[in-house]
Amino acid sequence: MNIELGHLEPVAAPGSNHQRRGLPASKEALRLKLYLALMVVDSIAMAGGFAAGNLLRFGNALNPQGVNMIMVLLPVYLGVALNSSAYSMPVLISSRRGIFRALMSLLFAVTATTFIAFYLRSGLELSRIVFTTGTVVTALLLVPGRVLVGALADRAFGGTPLSEVLIRDGGECTVADGSFVIDAPKMGLRPDINDPMMLDRLGRLLKGVDRVVVACAPEARARWAMALKGANISSELIAAEIDELGFIGTSRYGGHSTMVVAAGPLGLRDRVVKRLLDVSLASAALLLLSPVMLLVAIAIKLETPGPVLFVQDRLGRGNRLFKMYKFRSMRTDREDGAGHQSTQRDDDRVTRVGRIIRSTSLDELPQIINVLVGDMSLVGPRPHALGSTAGNALFWEVDSRYWHRHATKPGLTGLAQVRGFRGATHNRSDLVNRLQADLEYLARWTIWRDISIIFATFKVLMHRNAF
Repeated sequence: MNIELGHLEPVAAPGSNHQRRGLPASKEALRLKLYLALMVVDSIAMAGGFAAGNLLRFGNALNPQGVNMIMVLLPVYLGVALNSSAYSMPVLISSRRGIFRALMSLLFAVTATTFIAFYLRSGLELSRIVFTTGTVVTALLLVPGRVLVGALADRAFGGTPLSEVLIRDGGECTVADGSFVIDAPKMGLRPDINDPMMLDRLGRLLKGVDRVVVACAPEARARWAMALKGANISSELIAAEIDELGFIGTSRYGGHSTMVVAAGPLGLRDRVVKRLLDVSLASAALLLLSPVMLLVAIAIKLETPGPVLFVQDRLGRGNRLFKMYKFRSMRTDREDGAGHQSTQRDDDRVTRVGRIIRSTSLDELPQIINVLVGDMSLVGPRPHALGSTAGNALFWEVDSRYWHRHATKPGLTGLAQVRGFRGATHNRSDLVNRLQADLEYLARWTIWRDISIIFATFKVLMHRNAF
């Protein structure tokens, strides 16, 4: 729901306790209450977990062993959770993100407590049954607790945990859900730094607001920027050219401000960490899945003549082509090497074995080899064939930002895939949805996000669009 102001409502005088009428309300107090609710829910989960461990081992939920473990583990967990942003605005927006951070904090706290108890020979008595049961049950209880608070947050915030205001002053933009809209001309509001009373009106109007966005004519941007610099609010200006240039940040060069339009590679440390994750997990997967891969290869060979693997040029990092491997799922005389035709449901080019391995994503397993040789990563934008189309147009003709996704290695899985964007690209929107997810992944990469995407992939291995 969006609220639009076309005139200035009366504003309480300085020092008055009267509530401002018709103005955006602050959400900071509500956010603090929800953070405290998350802490309480997490604490209850841990208390319940170790009470269950006590009951299982001693038949008494309040046995000192479990209670002592809570007294040691809970402060460590809360400290780690605070440091890892398990109580922050992003977790109020996404329960899944909050659950992941809470479980990672629990894992770290349990590891630290185990180190203290066993390696430093502390005096803390630990029953392995109580400790293990308590940890597992705590993890299980954290999930519904976080989901419950997330649902409460969605209802309480009504769209966004931020109190957001859009000021319209001759500019156009799409209004985000939950935003408070102010029509500056109708309210007689001007960005005039030579008028203290006008700045006072603007300051009072925006009191308690978390974020203000201004849509104005290009010639008015400098004035709005100056007027908002002292407002003590996160302030932003909409500029259409930012979208046209693919602007992603700012920097400095020779005393001048610059617009960053493309990010370089990950830093050395991040590249090493990502590569170590790729090599370790891909090696283990190749070892564990080799019997399955052998059976798939035999089934393909027995059904139709031709090679076991389908090798195709795909676009990779730096817009460079590489050879990508898949198990062959089509008849050799019907294959589309350039990728001009997306696979359709009930496609007569696909063999019987091909339907099975495509529906279960087993046809993608040979790409583990691509990961090991360094052409691909476990997580990244999925690589496409040169002839791939969406709505009868080549991918880069649909959206020029398409080339931006090749700033990193392509992945065996990716953010777009775990969000359900896979299968044939019949419409232009099919590509745009995937592209948006790919660019979001590039902009917000962390090793923890890679790990979360890998786990989330197991839930979408069998998908309605996998055919």
